Amino acid sequence: MFDDILDANRDYAESFGLAGIPASPKRLLAVVTCMDSRIEPLQMLGLVPGDAKIFRNAGARITDDALRTLVLGVNLFGIDRVAIIHHTDCAMTTESDDELREKIGGLRDADASGWDFLTIADTDTVLRADIATVRECPLFPDDLVVAGFLYDVDTGRLDLVID
Repeated sequence: MFDDILDANRDYAESFGLAGIPASPKRLLAVVTCMDSRIEPLQMLGLVPGDAKIFRNAGARITDDALRTLVLGVNLFGIDRVAIIHHTDCAMTTESDDELREKIGGLRDADASGWDFLTIADTDTVLRADIATVRECPLFPDDLVVAGFLYDVDTGRLDLVID
């Protein structure tokens, strides 16, 4: 089932050139973005491996785990900037949590009533709330820079929405 990725990895490993890159990101940047496969975080931001800590989840949400990861990145690796990047045509904006609970529970013949999928009814409102969650966390320094962006999956353009 995974022969394709193992074959590709063998080719990758033959010319691997990233050994020795420090764990602390060169640009002291963390990027939280969506898991959408149309997003290429390094390329869209002009970064190379080692420049930033990048993590992804559905909707680019500041979940408990995303916050945990940011706390570790800031306090252990010197990150001083956080970019939260939402995008156009996001699947998390097309259905409500209730609709997803019903849909996914029905697909699995399981009870999904306890799940919070963190859907996005209004991108601007959610982005502001996620930025506030980061800014209000007592485990960050007061001078941590946090901004919200919107990436257009049809044009490749990134716009600063909230700084």
